[in-house]
Amino acid sequence: MIAYDLLLMNANLGFPIEIDFLEKLKSQSTAAHKKLENLSVSTSIFLPDMKIEDYCYYLSLVYDVHKNTEEIIFPIVSAVFTDLEERKKTHLIENDLLYLIYKKHEPALIFTNKLLSIPFSLGIRYVIEASSLGKRAKNVEKTAGLNKQKGVSYLTECGNQTGNYCKTFINPFQEYEQQNNCADEIIEEAVYAFDCVYNHFQSKVQNEN
Repeated sequence: MIAYDLLLMNANLGFPIEIDFLEKLKSQSTAAHKKLENLSVSTSIFLPDMKIEDYCYYLSLVYDVHKNTEEIIFPIVSAVFTDLEERKKTHLIENDLLYLIYKKHEPALIFTNKLLSIPFSLGIRYVIEASSLGKRAKNVEKTAGLNKQKGVSYLTECGNQTGNYCKTFINPFQEYEQQNNCADEIIEEAVYAFDCVYNHFQSKVQNEN
């Protein structure tokens, strides 16, 4: 789900990036990331015989994550990023689910019980942004009736602009950390974000079993 290497490779070397911070962020959140990636909900869309109902269910859970992020996290980090409006994803997922004739449940709260500062919110933004940049649509697009315009707009939204999306995210992200010396807070919240998404995915699976 997370595109660590994409963020590192596409970082704008025009200003002094502290790769140590990004590597530390990657290493300290890898365990939480892998735990999330190993859930059946996460792996279902990469199966050779992917089922449409599994894909729809995955999208419905991801929708909750993005909606919660856009409503709660975006306002907090609006002074750091200038392009948040164009990075919104909920409308894309809504369009995909509408095409797939899937009735969405009421959105769930993902990030709760925290007093979210800008550094904490940046940790969440990192997890959600990198997951979006790291999306893979090739397997899904092999399913009959799905393509970029029909049912896969969320997965294909970046197109060939992934490198640019990485740069325009990582530069202000890194710059804020350098100016405010808040690496530990960002890393703590990135792990928290992974755990929150994991708990959301896991609880939904348990409730339906």
